[in-house]
Amino acid sequence: MINLRALIIVASVLILTACSTNKLAITNQNNAFAKGADISWLPQMEATGFKFYDNDGKPQDCFKILKDKGINTIRLRTWVNPNDDKASGHCSKDETVAMAVRAKKWGMRIMIDLHYSDSWADPGKQKKPKAWEGHDMPTLVKDVHNYTLDVMTALQKAGVNPEWVQVGNETPSGMIYPEGSTDNWPQLAQLINAGHDAIKKVSPNSKVILHIDQGNNNARFRHWFDNAVANKARFDVIGLSYYPYWLSDNHPNYTASINDLGANMNDMVARYHKEVMVVEVGGESSKPQNTYDMLLAVIKKTREVPGGKGLGVLYWEPQGANSWSHYPLSAWGDDGRPTKAMDAFKDAH
Repeated sequence: MINLRALIIVASVLILTACSTNKLAITNQNNAFAKGADISWLPQMEATGFKFYDNDGKPQDCFKILKDKGINTIRLRTWVNPNDDKASGHCSKDETVAMAVRAKKWGMRIMIDLHYSDSWADPGKQKKPKAWEGHDMPTLVKDVHNYTLDVMTALQKAGVNPEWVQVGNETPSGMIYPEGSTDNWPQLAQLINAGHDAIKKVSPNSKVILHIDQGNNNARFRHWFDNAVANKARFDVIGLSYYPYWLSDNHPNYTASINDLGANMNDMVARYHKEVMVVEVGGESSKPQNTYDMLLAVIKKTREVPGGKGLGVLYWEPQGANSWSHYPLSAWGDDGRPTKAMDAFKDAH
C-alpha cells in the first residue's frame, strides 16, 4: 500500500528543490562572457554638461551607446566619504546605488569596486578613510565589515544584487595603510575577510574579487596570491588590470606583453583553482585602431582560459573623453562619439 504521507513529503522536497534551483538559475541567469566598462565618471560628466553622441552624431544616453557596442556589464567604484571634486570626488554609496539601478534598467550586469578610501586607491596610494583614522586593528576590521554591509544592504534594498564585488582596488601592496599593508599579511587577510563575509551575508551569490595590477606579470601575481592563500584570505575571482601603456616610459605596443597576460591567467586558474577576469584594461584614445586590436587580443586570451574560467574583460572609463578627463586611455573622441576601439566588444567572438 502506498504511504500517502511519504508521497507528500517526497513531493514537497521536489517542489522545494525546483524552486531553489530556479532561484539560483534566475540569480545566475547570465553566464555569458562579460564585456564591460567602468563608467564611474558618468554622473559627473553629465552634470558638467558633457554630451554623448552615437556614431551617426545623434545625441544619446551613454548607456544606450555602450549597449549598442556590445557592453553587457557595468563596474562602479565606491568611495567611503568622498568630496565633490569633478574628477576625484563623488562615487559615494548613494551615487553608486543610483548608478547601479540605472545600469540594471538597461539590462546590465553589475560589478561593485570597493576602494575602502575617500578617494583613489591604487598601487601608489591606499589611504584609509578619514573617519577611520586612529582606529586600532580590531576596530578597522569592524569598519570594513560594517561599511561593506551598509553598501551591500543599500544596493539590495534598491533591487540590485551585484554579480561581482571587489574587496579593494589594485592592492599589490595591500589596502588601508598602514595596518593593511602586505608587510603584515595576517592583518591584510583579516580586512579582506571582513569585506568578503559582509558581501556574502547580504548577497551569497555575489562573487568576491581580489584585484592587482600588471596582469602580464606572473611573478607579481604568484607572490601576492601565494600570500593571500597562505593567510586564508577568502575570495572567488582573481581580478587583473592590463595597461600596456603604463608598462614602461616608451608606452610599448600590447604585442610585447599579450602572451604573458594569457599565460598568467592560465597559471592563476591552474595554481589557485579560481576564476579570472580582466577588470581593467585600456589603450590610447589617440590610437583607436591599436586599442581595438589590443581589446580583441585581450578578449581572445581571456576566452581561451581553460574550463571557461576566464569570465570577461572590462574597459576602464571608455567614455571618459580626454577633453573632459585629461585621461589618455579612454575609447571616446573629443567630439563625444565612441572611437573604433569600442567596436571590439561587439566584433569579438
